[in-house]
Amino acid sequence: MRKPIVLASGSVHRRELLQNAGIAFSVDPSTLDERAMEAPLAESETAPDDVAAILAEAKAIDVSARHPGALVIGADQTLSLGDERFHKPPDMEGARRALLQLSGRTHVLSSAVALVVDGETVWRHVDQARITLRALSPTTIGRYLAEVGDAALTSVGSYQVERQGIQLMERIEGDFFTIIGLPVLPLLAELRRRGLVDE
Repeated sequence: MRKPIVLASGSVHRRELLQNAGIAFSVDPSTLDERAMEAPLAESETAPDDVAAILAEAKAIDVSARHPGALVIGADQTLSLGDERFHKPPDMEGARRALLQLSGRTHVLSSAVALVVDGETVWRHVDQARITLRALSPTTIGRYLAEVGDAALTSVGSYQVERQGIQLMERIEGDFFTIIGLPVLPLLAELRRRGLVDE
């Protein structure tokens, strides 16, 4: 009998990626305060890849306590522009400021995924993607935010590359799924190796 799979994330995008891949799973989002966990990591200048990995594991471990014997998938994503890290904007003004900062520049998305069983991390993976935004005028940003509305508040860069956010891009380097927030191909390979999905 296969272990049940639990996604420790409330992200609609991550849920859709797994559903579209045909994975049978349940959803139980972690209740950890990510910003509180991230604060000491930022003070210690932990690399963005490591921050994403630590948070992905922490979320999966948190949820694993509620699901004995299950394979819990934790995921996290960081966005860095040089030494600065970005978070999901709290409001539309925060989204506007973020897009102004990212305009015409290249930022890095680090997406991590971890698998945990009974509180023990059994696998982890981190991948990076680089995105360069076009030089965006305040008018362009304002129009974009008016069109997408609150969807701008659901992602760390204030855009969804799979939707209208693609119009903000000049160049993308990296895996599409990494940009969405879940390195699906390595995850599927590991699930197959563990016999949790069919070959």
